[in-house]
Amino acid sequence: MKSYLYLVDFSPIKIVVIGGESTGKSTLCDQLSKSLNCPWVAEFAREYLEEIGRPYQQQDLVEIAKGQLTHEDEACSLASKILICDTDLNVIKVWSEHCYGTCHPFILNQIAWRRYHAYILLTPDLPWVADPLREHPDQIDRNYFFRIYLDIVQNSGLPFKVVEGDGHKRFQKSLHFIESLQKTVY
Repeated sequence: MKSYLYLVDFSPIKIVVIGGESTGKSTLCDQLSKSLNCPWVAEFAREYLEEIGRPYQQQDLVEIAKGQLTHEDEACSLASKILICDTDLNVIKVWSEHCYGTCHPFILNQIAWRRYHAYILLTPDLPWVADPLREHPDQIDRNYFFRIYLDIVQNSGLPFKVVEGDGHKRFQKSLHFIESLQKTVY
């Protein structure tokens, strides 16, 4: 008689909300978290940059990546079915390559190793909201970064949804996408 070992993955569905600056990522993550009764991981870069009180340098991006992953792992341990991530390390990679022309191997290795289930990409069609930590208010720059993130999600091999429109439309489209994902995973 043959014996079989079945491995079951009990980790939550990890959904990354990705996009450029001032596209409503944090607001959407908070809304989805409340609606789905699940935890969400805030973007650690904001916390880090507010704390250091100086312009960031390339080495800071590694520390930001480590902090993001630590917060993600902590939230993952609390999540039962879904975890919403306000960004992933691809955003840090994009910024590093844009600002410095390279990306640290630690960040690249973590991108290759980490697993997510889907992406929600937010378009830069919301009005720009000024913030001392934001760098690219020009719509040409916003569209440039959007195309980079679109390329990332298209080449990820994961399900993704490009979401545009006002806050309510973004929320409804994103929620519908997540609900359709749940039907295929569970």
